Amino acid sequence: MQELQQLFGGIDIYLFDQLLRGRIRPGMRVLDAGCGTGRNLVYLLRTGYEVFGADADPEAVHAVRRLALSLAPDLPPDNFRHEPVERMTFPAATADLVISSAVLHFASDDARFEDMLRGTWRAVRPGGMLFCRLASSIGIEEQIEVVDGRRCRLPDGSDRYLVDEPLLMALTREMGGELLDPIKTTVVQAQRSMTTWVLRKSMAA
Repeated sequence: MQELQQLFGGIDIYLFDQLLRGRIRPGMRVLDAGCGTGRNLVYLLRTGYEVFGADADPEAVHAVRRLALSLAPDLPPDNFRHEPVERMTFPAATADLVISSAVLHFASDDARFEDMLRGTWRAVRPGGMLFCRLASSIGIEEQIEVVDGRRCRLPDGSDRYLVDEPLLMALTREMGGELLDPIKTTVVQAQRSMTTWVLRKSMAA
């Protein structure tokens, strides 16, 4: 068990599922948009993927740079940048896989959500994949309190920007994406709801 934890770190179980199904393969370029301290990157760094990350928290960027130095010392420190996902300075179509795990629901309003999503999607190459986990209202519609627009108070007391299935489906079409999996949602004891949204970018996008 300890060996598995060392190899994979604290990887999101739904991202691990994508690995098991062969959608994340050696040789791919991976960008974690909102990488935090790198919990989803441990295995990718250990096994030679070309990894990039961005986060608005400078301390998190310092931590992920230290992690990369210990697991993949050949990667340049500039692969990990202190910047918000809506203003990432990586070139467009940088990555075969872009990870957005528990990031977009911190948007303060519709405009910020759109900016964050577009900045993240911009980094996905045509034919590449976006793996996104974010808070939603799915399954807890009666338990949430609207604060302002899609900004809602969850039963656990936190405020989040909440998506729903119609919005995700509309965004998929508008961005030129294709669902790789059905939209999947986990409701945690009626306190919060986390949705997994996995897209392939059209070659024409």
